[in-house]
Amino acid sequence: MTQPPAPRVPRADTLPAAFDLTEAAERARGYARQARAQSTRRSYAIAWTDFCQWCDARGLLALPASPETVGLFLADRAQTHRPASLRLRLVAIGQAHRLQGHALDPRHPAVREVWAGIRRQHGTAPRQATAATSEVLRDALRELARRPGLRPLRDRALLLVGFAAALRRSELVALDDADLRPVPEGIVLTLRRSKTDPDGASTEIALPHGQHALTCPVRAVQAWLEAAGIASGAVFVSVTRGGRATATRLSDRDVARVVKAAFAAAGYDPASFAGHSLRAGFATSAARAGVPEHAIMQQTRHRSAATLRGYVRRGGLFRDNAASKVGL
Repeated sequence: MTQPPAPRVPRADTLPAAFDLTEAAERARGYARQARAQSTRRSYAIAWTDFCQWCDARGLLALPASPETVGLFLADRAQTHRPASLRLRLVAIGQAHRLQGHALDPRHPAVREVWAGIRRQHGTAPRQATAATSEVLRDALRELARRPGLRPLRDRALLLVGFAAALRRSELVALDDADLRPVPEGIVLTLRRSKTDPDGASTEIALPHGQHALTCPVRAVQAWLEAAGIASGAVFVSVTRGGRATATRLSDRDVARVVKAAFAAAGYDPASFAGHSLRAGFATSAARAGVPEHAIMQQTRHRSAATLRGYVRRGGLFRDNAASKVGL
């Protein structure tokens, strides 16, 4: 998606002479961009660029696009893209039209009927990353503990903090040293901004001491910070091939790479894991341990109990399962 078009502004002769239209329009565009998280903007940009390139290759107008053009695009991309990806493209197309002042009705039959047919034929169930449960996590941590150097220390801390605090990838890499406050019970993490707190009101998350040295998130993050010499700035930074910590903050994509590499080293299929596996693993493990739903939600900060219950159901599939009680 190219940069969103500048908001429409009033005619210059209706404003005070001292009013700088160009500067105001640029400022408004900047605020409009900040209305959504950076990862969301990046996803919309990719989706909009895809639509524009598709239209250009066929001599069709992308902005404003006709409902028929959008319907054809969805039908074509349905051969290679999942419904979730198509839904993102539909939202991005609609947003680009709204920003430019054009109306695109997603309920138009040319769009609605095609989209309904895609959902019926291909389904809408999202692809689930494998949950990195506490058992799976221990296997990866044991392998990392055998390895010397700074990077394994960082990766152990990243896995444990991401799991125990049930953090999203963006929240994990946004942590600064100033966001970690030691207390007798462990560490209090302050999330300055998150998906459920886009306005930056901040949230505090408890990171308690673990029962074992291998799996203690507090000891792991303290060991990493001390070894890397981090006293300020980003908590999780890149490490050079020579084993030196840099000042470059990891990205959310780096989290996914660390997760995949750690579980691959422990003998698991890396393709089934993703950055979300840590958060999903915490929710699943807590459900298996019989932790009440409200307590899990307090740590995961899910706003929707229905979303959390997906993890709870998966975590409790074999607990008190009726098929295990019928004498098979």
